[in-house]
Amino acid sequence: MALLEKHKILEKNATLLLVFSFLVVTIGGLVQIAPLFYLENTIEKVEGVRPYTPLELKGRDIYVREGCYVCHSQMIRPMRDEVERYGHYSLAAESMYDHPFQWGSKRTGPDLARVGGRYSDEWHFDHLTDPQSVVPESIMPKYGFLTNRMIEPSNMKDRLLADSRVGVPYDEAMIDAAIEDFRAQADPDRDASGLEERYPGAEQRNFDRRPGISEMDALIAYLQVMGTMVDFSTFQPDPAR
Repeated sequence: MALLEKHKILEKNATLLLVFSFLVVTIGGLVQIAPLFYLENTIEKVEGVRPYTPLELKGRDIYVREGCYVCHSQMIRPMRDEVERYGHYSLAAESMYDHPFQWGSKRTGPDLARVGGRYSDEWHFDHLTDPQSVVPESIMPKYGFLTNRMIEPSNMKDRLLADSRVGVPYDEAMIDAAIEDFRAQADPDRDASGLEERYPGAEQRNFDRRPGISEMDALIAYLQVMGTMVDFSTFQPDPAR
């Protein structure tokens, strides 16, 4: 009863209630925030995660521009139904170079975090050109016009430089070779040794099977890399995190 009587003093005195509320929030905030100042990195480093190639990065920009993120999330939660349907739950490291990240909160269409390699380039081309020809119940709009929009990579150096300034580890060699790497990835007849050295695992081919480099090429290149950087057959989570 004595404790309740003392608590009534706080409830009846607005100034005291404000002061003690501030103290409680301050202590709680310090407990949560202070440890972060002593951590070198809050994201576990995972083998295989690399920055996007210039072509993949351009495809990601097109993905964002066309609003694909509005209907498709890119984050698999660690729940049984999600893991069984989409694959291994998403890791923070997989989004560490995304600006902005594409986690999303709405799924009009399926989650795309593991879509890379699940379908062929031809399937993606048909699906983007006429979604209903592949998935009859789909309400997705047609994006066939991307095939006719050709890309000149003249601004790719600036694009990589901008990302490097917000923490993406594009070094000088990557930035200097941005235009050549862009063209090499979409042209199987070009020498891609430099591309493979700078971006391990990057796939080189004509993604839309048509002459020139189109926005369709870039978008398919991005879709095909989603969720493929980490080898989950060997991945072991850090038990300390």
